Amino acid sequence: MTQVFAENGKVVPVTALRLEDRFADKLTDELMGKKVVIGGFSKGKGFAGGMKRWGFQGGEATRGQSTSPRQTGSIGSQTPGRVRKGKKMAGHLGNKKVTVKGLKIVGLDKEALKIMVSGPVPGARNSKVKIGVM
Repeated sequence: MTQVFAENGKVVPVTALRLEDRFADKLTDELMGKKVVIGGFSKGKGFAGGMKRWGFQGGEATRGQSTSPRQTGSIGSQTPGRVRKGKKMAGHLGNKKVTVKGLKIVGLDKEALKIMVSGPVPGARNSKVKIGVM
């Protein structure tokens, strides 16, 4: 992420994306201001507990709490005798396909084959993403 100054003087946060060499002929001034759809894989965070993965509150900090301050709590009632599908529990976080729509192209660098897109792009640094013009 970086920033550029718009014509009216406002600071616009942007993400610089480097294109592959085979797309050099498609990098024209007509792309400026167009909205794009960007898809990629989000950053993987490994195995995460309920507090990090789902934003659960956790247990009290006092009142005899000693061994489980970050546990998620109850997982359901006794009646079904099982854990229902879709229950929010600890598990693998991130590394899933994410699509961000409506980002705008605010800058081009034809020599370096870079485009500047306003806003966040999914994935870690130097990861590959797919870009489509809306």
